Amino acid sequence: MKTNVWKMTTLGFATAFGLALAMPAATAEKQPHMRAALGHLQSAKAQLAKATADKGGHRVKAMAAVDTAIAQVQAGIKFDNRH
Repeated sequence: MKTNVWKMTTLGFATAFGLALAMPAATAEKQPHMRAALGHLQSAKAQLAKATADKGGHRVKAMAAVDTAIAQVQAGIKFDNRH
């Protein structure tokens, strides 16, 4: 059986090119844990907003803390995306 060198070379280049195109997508940091934390914090904020107000001021303080945490997570995501 005779091997077609051109066919093998073309196949090799096509494979290398495909891998090179896929590399940036494969190595891009999606920050799944930060995004999951952000989603949980937003859910917590929504639940706190639905809770009754009579909590001795603790509900209001918790909502403020969650807002601060959301801002910090968003800042962390933004920082990591720039560096």
